[in-house]
Amino acid sequence: MSIANADVRLAENPDIVGKARTVLLHEADEIRQLAGRIGSAFEAAVHLVLACRGRIVVTGMGKSGHIGGKIAATLASTGTPAFFMHPAEASHGDLGMITAEDVVIALSNSGESDEIINILPAIRRIGARILSITGTENSTLSRESDVHLSAAVSHEACPLGLAPTASTTAALALGDALALCVLDLREFTAEDFARSHPGGSLGRKLLVRIKDVMRSGDAIPCIGEEATVQDAIQEITGKGMGFTAIVDKAQKPVGIFTDGDLRRLFVQGMTDSHAPITSVMNTHPKLLGMQQMAVDAVSLMEQHKINGFLAVNETQQLVGALNMHDLLKAKVV
Repeated sequence: MSIANADVRLAENPDIVGKARTVLLHEADEIRQLAGRIGSAFEAAVHLVLACRGRIVVTGMGKSGHIGGKIAATLASTGTPAFFMHPAEASHGDLGMITAEDVVIALSNSGESDEIINILPAIRRIGARILSITGTENSTLSRESDVHLSAAVSHEACPLGLAPTASTTAALALGDALALCVLDLREFTAEDFARSHPGGSLGRKLLVRIKDVMRSGDAIPCIGEEATVQDAIQEITGKGMGFTAIVDKAQKPVGIFTDGDLRRLFVQGMTDSHAPITSVMNTHPKLLGMQQMAVDAVSLMEQHKINGFLAVNETQQLVGALNMHDLLKAKVV
């Protein structure tokens, strides 16, 4: 559809925005009502998940299955080992995924989904506990569960009252509440979260250390205390980091000299390139421990308006150097 035709369609259907708002407000209202019904059953569900010594196995058919997959993913990423099991596949061998140490979370709006009801006896024989989330209080699934949570809604947002909409939103929100309450009681931290998201931006920021991104060995721009400004220029040019460290005989940094320092010297009229570097270097270089988080370097760079750091070991010896390009390459920034 062209933009022009789209404009015509919008002009012919001025109530589209109003209908969309009606759907969103209805689903939000159903969740508010659900929040008001949270009580002892929810507490029991949280403790059931916390006490689980195995995994959380989430199952559901159709739209409930899609919601179940999201709940399993949220639990897994927040410190509770979990996975989704398709109930139709369960009766054809996938029940072997379940152990007596597990908790099965079963979702069904009606509470009567045949695929789930048919595997309940087998789950009981295995010894796993069952937590159900349904939209019907008195259903086969709710009665056969150790703990039941109601995700009942007054009616669906669908104008036909057929497509699962408000009910799936309520079940998803209830699953989020369960996962986050468990997270809180486990004292799960941002760093714990990052460990299960090493490929994400948070994982990179919270797991990558200075030693993982710094340049080391011969790549470190470094000269001794006896060096001259000329030596510093050659080292800066050769290593391409925009600065060089100055170290003593014990390989401990005593200063840093940057290309910015060099420009300032020329502006001030200095012409003697054979002057000792110790007479012009910055004697207070910013040092980072190689075990520190790389994100610390980003904060210090912003705070001090600098572009590079020297990295030291536990005995304060120079072991690395890094600049903003290294942090960008590692996607820490």
